[in-house]
Amino acid sequence: MNIDRNEFFRQVAVRICGSLDIERALEESFLYVREVMPVSSMVLMLYDPALDIAHIVASVGTIRDKGFGKTVSLPPDGIEFRANKWATMEAVEVVNRPDTIPAIVEVSRALNIDLHSRIDMRLELEGNRIGVLVLMADGEDRYTDAHAELMRMVHDPFAVAMANALRHQEVLVLKDMLTDDNRYLRRSLRELAGGEIVGAEFGLREVMTMVRQVAHLDSPILLYGETGVGKEVIANAIHYSSPRRDGPFIKVNCGAIPESLIDSELFGHERGAFTGAISRKRGRFERADGGTIFLDEIGELPPQAQVRLLNVIQNREIERVGGTQTIPVDIRIISATHRRLEDMIQSGAFREDLWFRLNVVPIIIPPLRQRKEDIPALVHHFIERKSVELRIGTAPSLAPGSLERLKAYDWPGNVRELQNIVERALIQSRGGTLRFDSLLAVHPDNDRDHSLFADNAILTLDELNRGHITKALAFTGGRINGGQGAAALLDIHPNTLRKRMDKLGIPYKHARKG
Repeated sequence: MNIDRNEFFRQVAVRICGSLDIERALEESFLYVREVMPVSSMVLMLYDPALDIAHIVASVGTIRDKGFGKTVSLPPDGIEFRANKWATMEAVEVVNRPDTIPAIVEVSRALNIDLHSRIDMRLELEGNRIGVLVLMADGEDRYTDAHAELMRMVHDPFAVAMANALRHQEVLVLKDMLTDDNRYLRRSLRELAGGEIVGAEFGLREVMTMVRQVAHLDSPILLYGETGVGKEVIANAIHYSSPRRDGPFIKVNCGAIPESLIDSELFGHERGAFTGAISRKRGRFERADGGTIFLDEIGELPPQAQVRLLNVIQNREIERVGGTQTIPVDIRIISATHRRLEDMIQSGAFREDLWFRLNVVPIIIPPLRQRKEDIPALVHHFIERKSVELRIGTAPSLAPGSLERLKAYDWPGNVRELQNIVERALIQSRGGTLRFDSLLAVHPDNDRDHSLFADNAILTLDELNRGHITKALAFTGGRINGGQGAAALLDIHPNTLRKRMDKLGIPYKHARKG
C-alpha cells in the first residue's frame, strides 16, 4: 500500500475538523478514506457502561440507511464483558471476524447492523476517553495492520472533532434550555404583572392610567408607596406595556446588596479589579441593556453609588470597576422607595440632583387601607393562586362576614400582608371555610410614622390635621390636584383641601401649580 502518510493525515484532518456539523465532517472524511482503503461505513459512537447504552454521534455510508436509533439500550446479557472490553480495548483494533466476539455481535444485533470486517479506534483526549470510531467493510479479512497504522495517525483529529461535536451539542441543548427558561420566566412575569392587575379598575385606576401614559416613553419613573403595596408589580406592568417588553427586566434591591459590593453588582468589574475578581463580570446595568432596570428601595443606595448612577442617567454609559473603557447602555430606569427622599436630601443622605433626575414621572401607589374596595378581588385572587401552590384540590369558600372583617382591618403590611394572611388561613382551614378573625386579632406595630404622638403628647385636632396635610404635600411634592396629588392621597376634594390649608395657615409653596 503505497500512500503518502503526511498527505493522508492532512486530508483527513482538514475534513474531520472542517465543520461543527459532525455528520457532515464525517461524510467528507469517509469520501476521502474510501479512496485509500476498503470502507463501506464509518460510525462515531459512545458507550456508557453505567447505563449500558450505545449512543451514535454520527454515521455515514451504507450503515446510515439501516434506520437504527441514535441511542440504543443493549441486551442485559454480557454487560460485564462489554464493560471490561470498553476499559481494556487497544487504541486501534482490527476485527476481521466479528462473529467470534460476543460483544460486537450483541451491539450489531441491537443496532440492526450486519457483521463486517472492522477497525475500532478508541478516541481519547487529555486522558479522557470520549468515544470510538468504527470503520466497516463488507466481507471478512478486509483490513490489515497497515490500515490500522494509517488510522492510528489520524487519532488526534478525530478525537478533537468528537470532543467539539459533543461540546457543540451541549451548547445547543443549554441554549434551548435557556430559551425555554426565558420563555417561562417572561410568561410568569406577565402573569404576575401583565394584562390583569387586581384593582386596576378600582383602587389602582389612577395608577394604571399613569402607567398607560408613560409606558411608551423612556423617561425615568419613581414609584412611591409603603412597603408591600406592590411597587414591583407596577414596574413590571410598565415594562411589559412598553416597546422594551422583549428586552430584559432586571430588578435590583438596593438595600439588599452590601455596600462593599454595590459598585460591582451594579456596574460590573474587570478581572483583577480587586481580591477575588478572577474574571470579568457584567453588572446589572449592562445586563439590562435594551430593556428596563428596576431599582427598588433607591433610598438605600450609598452615596458613592448615587454619584455613579447619576452619571449613568446623564451619559447613558457605565464603566466597570477596575476598567478604563466606557460602555454605552440603552436602558429605562424605574426606581421605587417607601421613604421620604425629600427628608433624606435635607439630611444629606440622598443627592438632590439625583432625585431630580429620577423623579421625572412620580407615581404614588396608594396603600391598601385607602383602596379597600380592592380587598374582595385580591382575596379571591390569592385564594385561587395559593390553592394551586399548596395543592388544595378545591379552593375553600369564605366564612360569612369574612370580607367585612378584612375591610375593617387597617392593613399596615398592605397587599403583602393580605397575601400572607390568606395563605395562613388556607393552611389552617384544612378544607373547611376560611376564617380570618384570629389572624387579625394581634398585629405588631408597623413602620408608619407615629412621630405625632411621641412622648405621649396630646395634640389638638388642628395641630394633628396640619401635620398630616403637610406630610401629604411633602410626599406629593406640593401637588394638590390629580391622581398623584395630595387631595387624592387624603381622599378629599381639592377645593376642600385648599380651604383647610387656608384655615390652618399652611403655605402653598409648590402647591400653586396644582
